[in-house]
Amino acid sequence: MPRIYINEKEITAATVILEGERAVHLSRSLRMRVGESVTLCNGERVDYEGVIENISSTQVCVKILRGEVSPAEPPYKARLFMALPKSDKMEMIVQKAVETGVYEIVPFISERCISRPDDSSGKKKVERWCKIAESAAEQCGRGIIPKVHGIVPYKTALEMAKNDDVRFVCYECERENSLAAKLGGIKNKETVISFFVGAEGGFSENEVKLAEECGITRVTLGKRILRCETAPLFVLSVMSA
Repeated sequence: MPRIYINEKEITAATVILEGERAVHLSRSLRMRVGESVTLCNGERVDYEGVIENISSTQVCVKILRGEVSPAEPPYKARLFMALPKSDKMEMIVQKAVETGVYEIVPFISERCISRPDDSSGKKKVERWCKIAESAAEQCGRGIIPKVHGIVPYKTALEMAKNDDVRFVCYECERENSLAAKLGGIKNKETVISFFVGAEGGFSENEVKLAEECGITRVTLGKRILRCETAPLFVLSVMSA
């Protein structure tokens, strides 16, 4: 069933009028017809089951039949702090992180980042990542569109995470503190879990010390060294399991 994100304010008398790209997508790309079903999501974990009453290339009228809390959202809020990788790896990371349940993504610049876009190109990249996040959310049936923040310095990222419920940095030189132990005691719903993943060269020892000074502990992801694009998906999959 097609999934379209809406603003709650668009609902009028149990009816939603879709225009612009959303109307074109339903009428031309998907070739939907009157009487067919569509899911509308308000981006705040509520799904609405609807049926198309009228449709044209410029406007689609959907009647809402019922609403329910989205079953696709995990009970926790996972915040991925991702050091910028080379080339277009971030696009894949955003897409797959959304599919595996991330709540927010904060890209940052660390010591070993090779990719260091200026303000103009960085803004364009973030706009692109936001579109990828929305598309991935639609495809996998998310009840929200995970937010992709603007690119920030490493110290700013640490400040953003230091008050969250659970905080850790994935560090390949750690040998004792495991991811399973870090996540095993979490029982409360709405727990905010923030984790940091480095770029291709990982984190420097100084960066790990800075994290620990902010109360962000370090954990190992096991005996294998994971690529920077694999590590966040591994962590999110373990959380989901």
